[in-house]
Amino acid sequence: LSKKVQAIYLWWHKPVIDRELLQSLPNLKVIANSGVGMDHLDLKLVASFGVKMANAPHAVSSSTADAGMALLLVSARRLVEVHHIAISSSMDYCEADILGVKVSGATLGIIGMGRIGYKIALRAKAFEMKILYHNRTRRKAQEEHAVGATYCEKIDSLLQQADFVMVVVSLTPQTRNLIGKRELELMKPTATLINISRGAVVDQEALVMALQTGVIGAAALDVTYPEPLPRDHPLLQLKNVIITPHLGIKTDKATYMITEEAVKNILAALSGLPMPSEVLPS
Repeated sequence: LSKKVQAIYLWWHKPVIDRELLQSLPNLKVIANSGVGMDHLDLKLVASFGVKMANAPHAVSSSTADAGMALLLVSARRLVEVHHIAISSSMDYCEADILGVKVSGATLGIIGMGRIGYKIALRAKAFEMKILYHNRTRRKAQEEHAVGATYCEKIDSLLQQADFVMVVVSLTPQTRNLIGKRELELMKPTATLINISRGAVVDQEALVMALQTGVIGAAALDVTYPEPLPRDHPLLQLKNVIITPHLGIKTDKATYMITEEAVKNILAALSGLPMPSEVLPS
């Protein structure tokens, strides 16, 4: 059937797109990805075979923003920890020292104010948070005003001020280990790092050390590297860490919308029409 295949829909990075597969599909015209991140694809290699590529940014943004805010709230109020206390057989009172962090009025620093980052800002505004953001390009003044966001040209300024730091960037050579030892040491000792982008954006060894030594207060991670982590990884042993298994886009409606968006891109490519979400190699 190899000569009949004209399109591939990637679900959870499968099938693996390599040179061997591309050579075996002479009539392949388009690859549609089930999500935003394209770091699992060699874009230049795919393009060299004359194959177009698309992602699904519109379908995933709201669900991913919801997941980011959920991680922030769960971490701030220590809900996982207190859940286990509440259902334990010995529970007869609530320990007085289990105090969460107040979210309302706190400062949220968003690193990456794209489509998802902006939706997070909209949600944070409803929680009366002070919003800072760092991005490659500054948003329009009216967009900043709509969510009450302040632009930080330098990431250092954001890290020094934020009570919660939310990482929402694509994984590229420039963003790999974007948050390392130096950046973590700039953060407040009470601050929480939330990563909903890609695991490799954060230096995990530096993060473990920062959490163990009190450089930062907590972390909430929807992404790690690898996924899943080895069962003996130190991040899994720390009480001030919440880890979820890359659930950002996984809702019933988002899954349907992702597939729908992929189909639209595929049909457009096969018809010779502009693709709604085409991704070009940088």
